[in-house]
Amino acid sequence: MSSIAAILFSVLAAWALLNGLLFLAQPRMLFFPSTTLEATPRDWGLDYRDLAIHTEDGIRLHGWFIPAATTGARRVLLFFHGNAGNIAHRGASVAIFHRLGLDILLLDYRGYGRSEGAPSEAGLYRDSRAAWRWLTVDQGIAPAHIVLFGRSLGGIVAAHLAAEVQPGGLILESTFSSARDLADTLFPLLSRAIVLPFRLDAAGALHQVRCPVLVLHSPDDEIIPYALGRRLFAAAPEPKGFVVLRDGHNDGFLRSQPGYEQALDQYLASLPPDPY
Repeated sequence: MSSIAAILFSVLAAWALLNGLLFLAQPRMLFFPSTTLEATPRDWGLDYRDLAIHTEDGIRLHGWFIPAATTGARRVLLFFHGNAGNIAHRGASVAIFHRLGLDILLLDYRGYGRSEGAPSEAGLYRDSRAAWRWLTVDQGIAPAHIVLFGRSLGGIVAAHLAAEVQPGGLILESTFSSARDLADTLFPLLSRAIVLPFRLDAAGALHQVRCPVLVLHSPDDEIIPYALGRRLFAAAPEPKGFVVLRDGHNDGFLRSQPGYEQALDQYLASLPPDPY
């Protein structure tokens, strides 16, 4: 073997080894589930129903249905959380949506909280479909009465579901446009040398969405670059809106009060008449 061939072989072997290691490691780099529920809605002063929802591939998911404070809820919010923790860590967000007069379905993905299975990209989408079926088939709720909400990774889940069904609205908070865009932004030199095991393409999914979209993002987000939130907004169909948040990825919605809640209220009021 010539010296040039040996060098090329070594480079290719190193590339293959790097991609193999990263491919195996990336699920653990993306998903950070907690299986301990540190609170329930009752600890937040809210009534709730404890749910077991089954997916198309036989996984049992755990969730909570939190009714609005009064009868005749404004809408139903299907809430998809981020990549860490579980539904027990979403009390601050639930309180906001509860004040806005919404019924709330809060679901843990497979491998999170008390849900069975192990997380994966395909699993996220199956889990979202199971929650949608529970609302629309089991509970008989009209699709137009349901608003999908996703924060961070949950925004990817919400966007993909919205592309498949016809919800009344879609809210994406602190979400990135795609896994490739995120890799290119954070690791511009390395990203093109590695094979990504995830697509997580929210921007692509938005091309199929046919409901009003609200995107919220902070220029100070230290985890998901603001530019990717703007890219996501650019991919969304009309009618759409963009809200600039303040401060970091995990607390921006709290630091942006009361404007955050007011923006959500205005968005909900702007949705087409609800036939439910």
